[in-house]
Amino acid sequence: MGLLKEDIQPRDYQKNIAKNASKKNTLVVLPTGLGKTLISVLVSIERLEKFPDSKVLITAPTRPLNAQHKKSFEKVTNMDPDKIVLITGKIKPEDRAILYKNATVVIATPQTIENDLENGKINLKNFSFVTFDEAHRSMKEYSYTYIAKKYKEQAEHPLIMGLTASPGGTEEKIKDITKNLFIENVEIRTEEEEDVKQYVKEIVKDWIYVDFPEEFQMIKGFLEEVLKENIYWLKEHHFTSSYKPNKTQLLMLQKSIGAKYSFGKKNYSLLFPMLRVAESIKLIHAIELLETQGISSLYEYMKKLEMSKKNIDRKISKDPRTREAMKRVENLYSQGVNHPKLVKLKEIILGLVKENPRIKIIVFANYRTTVDKINKMILDAGIKSDILIGQTIKAGRGMSQDQQIETLKRFGEGEFNVLVGSSISEEGLDVPSVDYAIFYEPVASEIRTIQRRGRIGRQTTGKLIFLITKDTRDEAYYYSALHKEKKMKGILYDMKEKMDKKETLKDWV
Repeated sequence: MGLLKEDIQPRDYQKNIAKNASKKNTLVVLPTGLGKTLISVLVSIERLEKFPDSKVLITAPTRPLNAQHKKSFEKVTNMDPDKIVLITGKIKPEDRAILYKNATVVIATPQTIENDLENGKINLKNFSFVTFDEAHRSMKEYSYTYIAKKYKEQAEHPLIMGLTASPGGTEEKIKDITKNLFIENVEIRTEEEEDVKQYVKEIVKDWIYVDFPEEFQMIKGFLEEVLKENIYWLKEHHFTSSYKPNKTQLLMLQKSIGAKYSFGKKNYSLLFPMLRVAESIKLIHAIELLETQGISSLYEYMKKLEMSKKNIDRKISKDPRTREAMKRVENLYSQGVNHPKLVKLKEIILGLVKENPRIKIIVFANYRTTVDKINKMILDAGIKSDILIGQTIKAGRGMSQDQQIETLKRFGEGEFNVLVGSSISEEGLDVPSVDYAIFYEPVASEIRTIQRRGRIGRQTTGKLIFLITKDTRDEAYYYSALHKEKKMKGILYDMKEKMDKKETLKDWV
């Protein structure tokens, strides 16, 4: 009897990818819901059959994701469940050492493995295969990079696989991942490819545009005046080549000036440009909040600046134009004026729930304050709703992983219709399949866009709604993510072709 259960029938593309990934270190890029985990299981089985006394390691960023991997192994293999071990930081170090010794399949977070490698509780000599899930996390400082390096040093028969739905939209990002995980082969499948197409559930997209209110536009005008003044100064003094740098470019500039300022003897002439850049970043953030979130988010942010003891925050708050903007924000806030997207969202959700009282909807929002606001609005409308947020605790406002899992369980069982989630709901948690996903605001990140999209229509046709404020960052971010995703696919196919050519040439020589 083989290790794979007889009733498990892998799809052709899963078998083909697993076959290639069994030969060399491979990055697997596959849309969410198309069975990346089974590919990892298939290669694990192949390695354990080839090296019967060896072990395999699966590592994923969160405990819930690792629990899913354990469940998958138990469900599809004939392996002794006691040999499939989920290691967590809660287990005593001495007990972990025993579990590592006795296990065949080790599943753990990268932080746990890194710590145990450092303190000698685990040695990777006898591991014939390692899977890095959510491989786009393989950046310089992340534990994946350290583990991959140690694995290459220690293992007798090393083989690495990285799994991701989206490694990133730039060649630099993708090259970083392939370098850090010692990747020699790329296996990519998109929703359009012949061997995958039949398994992809259709996603119907809808774009709903709202106008940017005139009173919002006037507030933006005052903030932009102050911003332009700073940017023009930076341009005229040759700190930037653009009159319209974005937030990312300004953050890079801030880092660059900061490094020059701190290098050797402090260069105090750089203090003023540093302040100009910092002020510009804060003003861009304020405008972004106004455009994409609304009055209450901007009000809270500007109040924080007013109350702050930092010189830079006080300087922004005391500028006559900022004060005029704040006066108008306070006026709209006191009237309870909401962003038109919030009004439209309520209308959409009321209509959908009326049509189908058992409907499941997930709403993605970037900011915690917006998550709370949306949830309250839905509850006030008499619809059952709950939130899903990260573990970062500010004044006790975070959610533990156990609370997250419990919320998702209740959502899956139909206890409530609407789940309002921050970025935590995009990755690392087993979110039940939903009928509708609504982006309260588009995100510029292609990784986050792909992950959000992967939460819908896994079993049935899913529907995706983008709420977009016309002529604002909402539109810019939507098209930016689209462009980056297209670019990412091109880079990956190009990389695969180069790697294949290199291999063919090696065989020929």
